[in-house]
Amino acid sequence: MLEVRGLRKSFGGLEVLRDVDLDVNKGDVVAILGPSGSGKTTLLRCLNFLETADAGSYTFDGEHFALDKIARRDIARIRRKTGFVFQSFHLFSNKTALQNVTEGLIVAGKMKRQDAEVIGRQMLNKVGLSDRQDHYPHQLSGGQQQRVAIARALAANPEIIFFDEPTSALDPELTGEVLQVMRGLADEGRTMLVVTHEIAFARQVSNRVIFMDGGVVLEAGASGDFFAAPKEERSREFLRTLQERGA
Repeated sequence: MLEVRGLRKSFGGLEVLRDVDLDVNKGDVVAILGPSGSGKTTLLRCLNFLETADAGSYTFDGEHFALDKIARRDIARIRRKTGFVFQSFHLFSNKTALQNVTEGLIVAGKMKRQDAEVIGRQMLNKVGLSDRQDHYPHQLSGGQQQRVAIARALAANPEIIFFDEPTSALDPELTGEVLQVMRGLADEGRTMLVVTHEIAFARQVSNRVIFMDGGVVLEAGASGDFFAAPKEERSREFLRTLQERGA
């Protein structure tokens, strides 16, 4: 479904991503792990064109593109097939939960409002918020706001959903409700790329792991193999550190 080769990205003189390769098959749940500053979020943003890569090839649904030369119309077309869930929700504060979910369908998708609202209610029900559709973001907990953001990403029925540390802005007691929704999506066979520090979630739900450090992919493979016997010493050190912290 998605293949990336030789992705590079620099900010000024700082090279953040160096020759990153990535393969994603339909139904994969790929956990992207690594220490802070390893390039995980930048990778995800480049994959959804929130950042412009300096080099690399990008194949999506059989179409091939050069990442540094891709046309805006192609970016728009690819984005219609993807969803993105941010760390900090990015909801419209002056719109209800339902309006936040339907806005993209109506404005970008040119869908009739009544049709968009049917989908919006279905997606809010899927994330357990059917009774909160008329609430504004300030009336919702952080976990509920993030579930609205997930419903918004689901509304366009994307082929891939990118999650950028979706629980990092939440109190620990609210993290579980978001991860439960994501487990449900994985059970449905949704294709997801998840940047996360939630190692238990990655171990239980993902079928593949990418471990990054210093802007490169140090290790990639089946989740079971990675957690049972990581090949790289840096991977083993990372997991040991998390275990000592009780993650």
